[in-house]
Amino acid sequence: MPERSMDEVLKKAEVLIEALPYIQRFNRKIIVVKYGGSAMVDENLKRSVIEDVTLLKLVGFKPIIVHGGGKEISRWVEKSGMEPKFVKGLRVTDEPTMEIAEMVLNKVNKSLVQLVEQLGVLAVGVSGKDGGMLKVEKKFADGEDIGFVGDVKEVNPKILFDLLEKDFLPIVAPIGLDDEYNTYNINADDAACAIARAVSAEKLAFLTDIEGVYKDPKNPATLISELPVSEARELMESGFIGGGMLPKLNNCIDAINNGVSRVHILDGRIPHCLLLEIFTNRGIGTAILGDKETKFNHE
Repeated sequence: MPERSMDEVLKKAEVLIEALPYIQRFNRKIIVVKYGGSAMVDENLKRSVIEDVTLLKLVGFKPIIVHGGGKEISRWVEKSGMEPKFVKGLRVTDEPTMEIAEMVLNKVNKSLVQLVEQLGVLAVGVSGKDGGMLKVEKKFADGEDIGFVGDVKEVNPKILFDLLEKDFLPIVAPIGLDDEYNTYNINADDAACAIARAVSAEKLAFLTDIEGVYKDPKNPATLISELPVSEARELMESGFIGGGMLPKLNNCIDAINNGVSRVHILDGRIPHCLLLEIFTNRGIGTAILGDKETKFNHE
């Protein structure tokens, strides 16, 4: 075999060996993946994410996908002659908009099921309405009524445990019901966090359109690879963290405080970002961990 070819083979072997401790560490553990952002729009990135999740399933993880669909919902709202409206980053969801959101999310859900099954893994798409999974109460934006937008108040994970036990990959659309059985749209980050808590997930991964958390958002060199909860709170209190990262970090801290071992914030625009973060020593995004949590790298 030519020397160059042998070097390439050995490098592949090194990558597989580097992944081994992580495969052992998380075998049969639940990982919740919140799938959103550009990775849902670009077809190549979409396939890359689904390949990652499928591989996780095949090497012994128990993944659950919770997906959004915001950009697609906005597109269909505009096609219907309406204008998308947001308050504090939350979509104002009247009854016609809720109908469109549910239609779009169900369409996205089944397209992801199709992609997973093309890769040889059986998947089941559900919404939070199925099996009474996501019970919600009305959410307000600084006291303002924004329509059928819900806060998750209770999760019944039985349907998810049943699917995992039968070796299916669950794919969840963030829609829930209130006590009067009205349908509500749920922020996908909130839904993923609530589900991760309810199933005692080992990991929760957010796919976003940013590389991770920075000490200085204006300086890409300040990307933080591992961020204990106490330091995350300090960053938020210092005013460095703002915009859409603030509620995301609050979700991360809430998940850690409720039993999730580690939360990852990843740039979904990077192909195979999930595998690079989970199976390599240094990773590529930001991992939020409890203050007493040990590091997982094996350098």
